[in-house]
Amino acid sequence: MKKQVLALAVMALAAGGAMAQATDTLAKIKASGSVTMGVRDSSGALAYTIGDGKYVGFHTEMARKILSDVQKQLGLPKLEVKEQLVTSQNRIPLVQNGTVDLECGSTTNNATRQKDVAFAITTYVEEVRIAVKADSGITKVADLNGKSVATTTGTTSVQTLRKNERAQGIDFKEVMGKDHADSFLLLESGRADAFVMDGQILAGNISKSKNPAGFKVVGEPLSVEPIACMMRKDDPAFKKAVDDSIKNQIKDGSLAKLYDKWFNQPIPPTNTKVGLPLSEATKAAWAAPNDKPMEDYAKK
Repeated sequence: MKKQVLALAVMALAAGGAMAQATDTLAKIKASGSVTMGVRDSSGALAYTIGDGKYVGFHTEMARKILSDVQKQLGLPKLEVKEQLVTSQNRIPLVQNGTVDLECGSTTNNATRQKDVAFAITTYVEEVRIAVKADSGITKVADLNGKSVATTTGTTSVQTLRKNERAQGIDFKEVMGKDHADSFLLLESGRADAFVMDGQILAGNISKSKNPAGFKVVGEPLSVEPIACMMRKDDPAFKKAVDDSIKNQIKDGSLAKLYDKWFNQPIPPTNTKVGLPLSEATKAAWAAPNDKPMEDYAKK
């Protein structure tokens, strides 16, 4: 009996050690000399691809700087940064299971997701809006009655729309895109009358379309959402390293320059401007760094 108890105790200690190792990302990075960054291919100017496996954008470039700072903190002469494409559907599971160490795309920090993953401090505050064809006649939420509304699988935008007080009594059909580019294609091809999503994602997809003048973003903001990088839960050392890097980027002005580069200057592959000035809400988030979920923003 004593041997069984001892064996169980050893197994429990081993399991505990394995769990601790699994959530000690800095130790994992130092031991392997590598880190895996989650990348997005159509999250507007925050994170997207220009083809040939090249991923760019405001949050993508910010994430590379974060990992460069982690490399310096660990004293590594070289750090291999692997890039793993993630989608709205699989981004959280891939962070949870250890496939992705850091994901900086277009993920809203909310209370439900905080049960599964940890979030860095907010680096972008988003407004959920409605994109339509310029000649659609749709100018507000009420005009969506009887229409088809596209959104991306695994995102919260249509839930946000349905909860909005201006949507009471409005009956619309949901059409799901597998990613943001696919959702915009539903609007572009006429299979959907509107696309509900983060404003910068809408603006980014419009700017890259064949006819940017043929689309517009309409209506009042449906919600205000803090966007932040994701990482595994219960890993305070790695979260501190990520947050410290972001705070330094805010303090030295490099994050503001990065924002200007991706939102106010011509960007690849079409060299068009998104044309989205830094919002007051994002400025406020940078001035008082925090990792508060969306629900706290809604109380303001």
